[in-house]
This record gives sequence, structure tokens and C-alpha cells, in this order.
Amino acid sequence: MIVKGEQIRALREERGYTLQELAKKASLSLSYLSEIERGSKHPSLKTIEKLAKALHIPKNQLLDAGSNDNNLSIGHKIRLIRNEKNLSLQELAQRVGISLSYLSEIERGLVSPSLTTLKRLAKELGVPPLVLMGYEGSLGHKLRALREEYGMTQAQLASLAGVTAGLIGQIEQGKVQPSLKTLEKLAQVLGVSPCYFITEPGAEDQIFATMNPEVREMLVHPNVQAVLGLICNLSRKELQFVLNFIRLFKKSGLS
Repeated sequence: MIVKGEQIRALREERGYTLQELAKKASLSLSYLSEIERGSKHPSLKTIEKLAKALHIPKNQLLDAGSNDNNLSIGHKIRLIRNEKNLSLQELAQRVGISLSYLSEIERGLVSPSLTTLKRLAKELGVPPLVLMGYEGSLGHKLRALREEYGMTQAQLASLAGVTAGLIGQIEQGKVQPSLKTLEKLAQVLGVSPCYFITEPGAEDQIFATMNPEVREMLVHPNVQAVLGLICNLSRKELQFVLNFIRLFKKSGLS
């Protein structure tokens, strides 16, 4: 995670604390705090909590907004937001309907929550699910979340999709990018469109924002949306056939 070292220094000086005084209040060594302020050390979440408490500020105020939270794991985000809302582990676990130990493991990064659990956590914390997902909204994480949602092991999904379990593991870890053919197989087994895996969170909004109003109006038309929906479910051969037909149609001059 990225922490604002200069912000810590400014807050410390604003409160009239010396480096040594703040280090004592936060139970940190003087040299370690100095390195944090200079930006040469990246503190853990626990250290951030100590500093925030010593400075009497919310923990999020020490995190660099420019990082877009992409360097924070799901567990760290959940813990930060939970503490901001003054919820104990037990309170949040009860609201979401999961065990205390399971929530603790999620926050410590020992397990990854299923998509359903993630949505419930986001709801109880009052944030959109994408706030918690961040970089975990990648293809690999989407595949893993959906697989766990169906209660499948990597081996079971691999068997149904006709690929190896090792490949599933590598895709989920982000080590390899699957071919379109593999994506089609996985999507078919999991009952989703291949587009589900390759569309980044918020990508649609970014694309629409760059379009002129006429194009934007055309794309949101129900007929166009229906066509786009069909295209998402085409195989590679079918999509190529459609593209060839469009090219032939345009060359004929009938358009």
C-alpha cells in the first residue's frame, strides 16, 4: 500500500509532536518512523492504525488517494472500512452471516471470499462491491470467485472445460492469459458470457465518457444492445463470419 509520508510529518508538526514523541505514542522506533516519513519504508496496516490513533485521524487519511486502493488487498480494505465504521469483527460477521474466524481469515488475506460473501460484505459496509475488489476484478479473480460460487474445485472445473487443473490455477493467479477458445469453454461451463471475464470494472463508463453524444445515444438503443448481447456469446468462427458479412455488405454499396 502507498502511505503519505509527508502527510504524517505535516500532521505531526501541526500537533507539535517531535519525531521521538510520535514514535513513542505509536510504539514505533524513532528510526522506523523517520524512514516512513521519508517514504523509504512502507508500513503495514497495523503500523498505519497505530499512527492514525496517535495522530487522532482516520486511517484512510494516511493512504495515498493516487493509488486508487489498488495496492490494498480485499482483506485490508474490509478491515479499514470496518474500523472506520466502528464495527468489531464479530458485529460485521454477524451482519454478513459468516463466522468470526472466516472473516478474520479474509481480513488477514488467508482466504478469498466468494462473490456472494463479497457482495454481502460490501452491502453491510455501505460501499459498492467494486470498491473492495479493486485489482481483484481481474480475469483470474473473476474466474476464481465464480468457480467458488458454484462450489467447484479447480480440478472439477478443468475436467468440465476440457483443460488441465494446472492451467486453471495459473489463470486464477494471473500467471497466464487464456486463449479465446479456453475462455469460451470456461464461460460455457460457468454459465456466463466470455465478455464477463474480459470486461474490466468501470471500463464501460470510461469508454462511454470518450464518445460523442450521437454515438453514445446509438449504443444505448435497445436494438443495438440486443446485437451486442448476441455478439458476446458468439464463438470465434461465428464472430469472424459476422465480420466478413459486414465487410461484404459494405463493399456491395447497399449500405
